[in-house]
Amino acid sequence: MSGFTRHRRSRRVIATFTGFEADLLRSLTGQLVELLRNEAATVDDRDPFEALMDFSGPTVPPEDPVLARLFPTAYPDDDEAASEFRRFTEGGLRDGKAAAASAVIDALEEAGLPPLLEEDGLVIDVELDEPDAMTWLRSFADVRLALATRLGVEEGDEEFWWSLPDDDPRAQAHDIYEWMGALQETLVDALQS
Repeated sequence: MSGFTRHRRSRRVIATFTGFEADLLRSLTGQLVELLRNEAATVDDRDPFEALMDFSGPTVPPEDPVLARLFPTAYPDDDEAASEFRRFTEGGLRDGKAAAASAVIDALEEAGLPPLLEEDGLVIDVELDEPDAMTWLRSFADVRLALATRLGVEEGDEEFWWSLPDDDPRAQAHDIYEWMGALQETLVDALQS
């Protein structure tokens, strides 16, 4: 089974995936990076210190429902405070989420996932130290939140998802959402062992 375990001696976290699973994970995190970067895509040629001190970020909530869920309004009853908070924080939060998702992609590719998956039976093992494992965990939470938002998953709606025929694309996407949850669970267990 795919998932995460803790190596007894090295105490590192080991991720094991089939080639298909690793490719799916690369695709999901890649889509997240694209979403995070496209809405606010800019080329910043300024001095790094100037860029660091620039707090001219967005002041209104994102239009995309996934981004609105990833970056909720901090002060729903105070538009001015919410706008200021968003201006000072959203850019950095976006960069952090995109960097975490990119770290997952990089680690999978460094572990041997080819650019285009053509090989059946491929198994990918990724060794992570604890900070890297925590980065993966944060990225998994973002991917699951994005999937849940796109699918319209709500608390207590399990019967609806179980009632869908297996060939329904929504059921298949929900299976991916559930798989990401199982991966998160094995990662949390590995980190706690």
